[in-house]
Amino acid sequence: MAENLNSLFRGTDTVLPDGDLEGRLAEGRPLRVKLGMDPTAPAVTLGWAVVLRKLRQFQEAGHTAVLIVGDFTAQVGDPSGKSETRRRLSADEVRGHAESVLAGFRKVLLPDRLEIRYNSEWLAGMDMADVLDMTAQVTVAQMLERSDFANRFGAHQPISVMEFMYPLLQGMDSVAVEADVELGGADQLWNLMMGRVLQERHGQRPQIAMTMPLLIGTDGELKMSQSLGNYIGIDDAADDMFGKLMSIPDKLMVQYFELATGVPLEEVAEIREGLASGELHPGYVKRRLAREIVDLYHGAGAGATSEAAFDQVFKRHEAPDDVPEYTLTDEDPVFMPVLLKDAGLVGSSSDGRRMIGQGAVKLDGEVIPDMEVPRAALSGSVLQVGKRRFVRLI
Repeated sequence: MAENLNSLFRGTDTVLPDGDLEGRLAEGRPLRVKLGMDPTAPAVTLGWAVVLRKLRQFQEAGHTAVLIVGDFTAQVGDPSGKSETRRRLSADEVRGHAESVLAGFRKVLLPDRLEIRYNSEWLAGMDMADVLDMTAQVTVAQMLERSDFANRFGAHQPISVMEFMYPLLQGMDSVAVEADVELGGADQLWNLMMGRVLQERHGQRPQIAMTMPLLIGTDGELKMSQSLGNYIGIDDAADDMFGKLMSIPDKLMVQYFELATGVPLEEVAEIREGLASGELHPGYVKRRLAREIVDLYHGAGAGATSEAAFDQVFKRHEAPDDVPEYTLTDEDPVFMPVLLKDAGLVGSSSDGRRMIGQGAVKLDGEVIPDMEVPRAALSGSVLQVGKRRFVRLI
């Protein structure tokens, strides 16, 4: 029991009310542990996986995971941590994202003791009487106790009534599934506590709110987010995942060990102390971190394989073994920005110009200084953009 409890508390930020989780676990019945995920983007990131892995820990302890796919609430938009109103997503956009992320959710969670529910089941059918009954249970003053709303109100920035609705709709999810525990990121605490309010007013026992810290993205500053581009996806190719992890700032390594791996906390504490004292080299620690996470999502040994591929490119400056090929056209000389775009190495020819100007485009390891290159100089060579993008020209 103590071991399970320690595992469940690992990496948590807040568990409220204090002591309630221990009491409910002592009842000896499977708890209903809820996690709501709005499919507002197509990938499952390591940041999302923090709470998904916590949900799996509850499954492993014998409890029921209730995963709420917020296909209805995603169209409203969670205002948590936002300084302005979000753009509304269409139903088609949300459906497309939901199809993409469900496979990722299943990759983390156990198939047993798992319920997957869509909150449109109970929210889409609400009529005006239902909405009025829901909104009558909370005051505007309570809403303005929430820091992001209070800050925007104080700064005379607009807050839509729809944004006020979001925490209520999320709270109704807890009512619908009769949650014992709700999980979320640290920015979700207010929403989770609103679920307690609505459950109590519907005659249910209020849920326990458990939040986890927000995983910082690869930029080292902001929380991991697809919209910011500072994310690592759990479905990233193993070599790409390894490379991205090797690029994170050193200051993030301990947080990633604690939140994104299963390395025992005693070892994480030793790593923290070793880095602080200088006994452990950051490069060695980061390699272990990258191997641990790649193994977690691609299978045992995948991390070591990706490490070898990484060294081939970055230590020995060799092209990887599986470089895709691109057939040159008859153009001569070749306008390189267009070639880079057509070969899939950049998103546009303007991006190609920029990368050439920055010295980030190489031919067989040598920087290309010009926008035009003779065709004969390209054929049979390896074209590289940045650190991880290659094609062999034929």
